[in-house]
Amino acid sequence: MATFRKTKTGWRAEVARAGVRASKVFPSKRETQDWASRKEYEILNGSKISAKMKLRELVEQYASEVSSKKRGYKWEALRLNRWGQSDLGEKSLSELSPADFAAWRDARLQKVAPSTVRREMTLMGSVFSVARREWGLIGDSPLTDVRKPQEAAARDRLPTSTELERLELSAGNDLNNATARAFHAFLFAGETAMRAGEIVGMKWEHIDLERRVVELPMTKNGTSRQVPLSRRAVEMLERLPESDPVFALDSRQLDVLWRKVRDRAAVEGLTFHDSRHWAITMLAKKLDVMDLARMVEHRNVNQLLTYYNESAEDLAKRLDQ
Repeated sequence: MATFRKTKTGWRAEVARAGVRASKVFPSKRETQDWASRKEYEILNGSKISAKMKLRELVEQYASEVSSKKRGYKWEALRLNRWGQSDLGEKSLSELSPADFAAWRDARLQKVAPSTVRREMTLMGSVFSVARREWGLIGDSPLTDVRKPQEAAARDRLPTSTELERLELSAGNDLNNATARAFHAFLFAGETAMRAGEIVGMKWEHIDLERRVVELPMTKNGTSRQVPLSRRAVEMLERLPESDPVFALDSRQLDVLWRKVRDRAAVEGLTFHDSRHWAITMLAKKLDVMDLARMVEHRNVNQLLTYYNESAEDLAKRLDQ
């Protein structure tokens, strides 16, 4: 039987049948009762529904009920829509097999990097997990026995001093020019280890130059954090033309302009995100591992090894200091 509770925002229904639990909040009690009735039917008749329900319908339901509540909704919605429009989208859940997804994986690897395929398979695994555990639509996930592509080796690309000179020449020094600000953002990222999205989202209300701190109200991990600023980082901010957001660029503009600067400078294989590798490698010379993890928002210090790219030669020099 379903139970109903009054909450601050409406009514919550809680359904527990056949080992499956689900809950949801609606503005009115009537909507809550209707949803609970449908949910109980779905749980008790999951095999009948899955025999007819298409993958396209499942990913649409997941996008509406699960993805829509996440910060990465647009990313997920785009990929779920691609799944729904693929040949697999028209297959019923009862028809799907591991072989179907193995074939999809191999075809997808011809178009995108293994890391992209891994992320997309992880997302689809979440869809089937919710369909099994919360919606009672399937018994087992057809992705369970499908091997994910091997994870690529961590990047160790750092800009050289010569490349930085060429990039600066390509971008120019006039920060009234958006192209110059794109390279300035790269340098700022290399000084602070901030991500591109965090940099373009910065507003002056988030910055305290006296305390040398940037308050990021929302980060990739869905939480707020404070970023300490070096004196050089403060000077870089003070050089910018007066604007709000601080860099007067959005994510798309930064991406396009950074690529323009890089390609014009004939610098190969360097991405904007490599600035984070560069920053962490430099910061590791100044901060201990716990302080560094806090500054760059890594809750697991082992993650720092993905970005930390100090060379053996540099480590040898430090042994004698």
